[in-house]
Amino acid sequence: MPALHRVGQFFGHLNARVDPDEVTPVRGILPANAFALFEQMPTADRRHGLDVMGRLLAAGRDDPELLAAALLHDAAKGNRMRLWHRVGGVLFDALAPGLLKRLASPDPASRRYPFHLYLHHAELSAALALEAGCGDRTAAFIRGTAAEPDAAAAAALLAADGES
Repeated sequence: MPALHRVGQFFGHLNARVDPDEVTPVRGILPANAFALFEQMPTADRRHGLDVMGRLLAAGRDDPELLAAALLHDAAKGNRMRLWHRVGGVLFDALAPGLLKRLASPDPASRRYPFHLYLHHAELSAALALEAGCGDRTAAFIRGTAAEPDAAAAAALLAADGES
């Protein structure tokens, strides 16, 4: 099943589309600079964020900071992380995590930087969200470090993210 799920992710990435009408409610959730960050994300990452947000809303989760985290949790992947980096990251992570860590370079000028993004996108996305005007709670949800009172909401975000 995990392999089939990953195949579905691959084709979902290739076929991702975002209807402008879907983005309208996002303006009411994200601060202006964070909305600009969302708009700069690749289509597949915006589609994924909208899908995660939709699953949270369907589950009755409407906390604006949680929804902001759903929308921006992959913001750091950006245009530097191509589909082949994502596929490679998944494969290396599963088969040779030590090699993935050695391949990853924190130097943005390096061709190996996308593997660093793959490994550290949660922390980097949280930093981008903070820089764009989101709150500490949103960043904590993105990082996976939400405080105990937010544990159930954080688990809901993780589950909603895992579905796609």
